[in-house]
Amino acid sequence: MRYLSSSPGTTALVLDSPHSGTWYPEDFRHACQLSVLRRAEDTHVEKLYDFAPGLGVAWIEAHFPRSYLDVNRNLTELDVGLLDGPWPDPVEAGPKVRLGKGLIWKLTDEGEPLYDRLLGVAEVRQRIERCWQPYHQAVAEALAAAQARHGHAIHINCHSMPSVSASHATEFPGLVHADFVVGDRDGSTAAPGLTRWIADFLLARGYSVSVNHPYKGVELVRRHGDPARGRHSVQLEINRKLYMDEHSLELHEGQQALKQTLRALVEQLLTLDPGRF
Repeated sequence: MRYLSSSPGTTALVLDSPHSGTWYPEDFRHACQLSVLRRAEDTHVEKLYDFAPGLGVAWIEAHFPRSYLDVNRNLTELDVGLLDGPWPDPVEAGPKVRLGKGLIWKLTDEGEPLYDRLLGVAEVRQRIERCWQPYHQAVAEALAAAQARHGHAIHINCHSMPSVSASHATEFPGLVHADFVVGDRDGSTAAPGLTRWIADFLLARGYSVSVNHPYKGVELVRRHGDPARGRHSVQLEINRKLYMDEHSLELHEGQQALKQTLRALVEQLLTLDPGRF
């Protein structure tokens, strides 16, 4: 099994799904039940956007789960308490690390420990080399190619979220989520007008939308968004209740209407020049 897959595009649009992976590598050796761990997946997100490559949109997708290694974290966001030896590189104890949701997860969304062992330093380095580095390289290359073709690039970082935030999922436990959360790190990773345009598009179709709360966007938009240089990265969170049963993880009939909305959104984004914002 490959750790990730990507398909090149011909347009200015790049989509990536970093958290929809369902392949659990043998060297994961997690202690908690798989059924509990799977609740962390952005399950089926890749299916919601399966039309994208046919429209000439570049697509990058992780096949490993975010709990194995989260590519939406900085390499410094590592809880060294998980390791059996000293970590030679800089680390930071940010809010995601405190929640147990750093580069390598310590806790599930419900606060259950993932491991009953310490992880080897070499083991973590191998995950970085196999997962984090090639994923970010694929996103960077797709955006560079899109901008070379069209003079700008629009990057949509594709996620899903539970209908209600769990105890250790975010800094807002128990929060009832909107249908969509659009994030640009307070206007630092995309032109604020583009972010507002996306939110307004979804609002016009009858969805509830929040901007930059409770998800502003994390490492993938922070690292790859540079609106001053024509690269606009937006994180788009979709409420899972819109398309799946959150307990069984099975798709339900709502997926079709949601896919139609997402396709219409992508088609409109393909016509936009973000310079207008």
